[in-house]
Amino acid sequence: MKIQLMSIAVALAFSVGAQAQNTTTRQVKNAEEDRIEAEYKAAKEKCDTLQGNAKDVCQKEAKGKEKIAKAELDAKAKPTAANQRKVQEAKADVAYDVAKERCEDKKGNDKDVCEKDAKAAHERAKADIKRADAKAPSANAGTGGTTKSTTK
Repeated sequence: MKIQLMSIAVALAFSVGAQAQNTTTRQVKNAEEDRIEAEYKAAKEKCDTLQGNAKDVCQKEAKGKEKIAKAELDAKAKPTAANQRKVQEAKADVAYDVAKERCEDKKGNDKDVCEKDAKAAHERAKADIKRADAKAPSANAGTGGTTKSTTK
């Protein structure tokens, strides 16, 4: 009887500990989300002092930093290969968006060249992400999928 009571007490203690850890983890994540939102709002307010395309670039940068920070937070909470890839994709997309916005200041052929360069850099970044995924030994591990054997 004592062993059963001790077993129940130990199980209950672990249950309460796991619940407390879950609550703490959630609180930390919520605090980080609030910090990210506050940083975005502060950065966006700084953009209000600018005019024209400089303001647009500033806003793209602020929104981009927020997007990257959120992706990094998700990757920190759940460190999977997919979440790490999302961080890299967010960085590539933000760099592209900001570069395109910077091109708006240019005219004619300079603008066209700028936009083509931005697109090419974005495509290279995306290709690098795909290459890194293909090289990663654990990229497909644990997915539950099957692979076909090509040996005869």
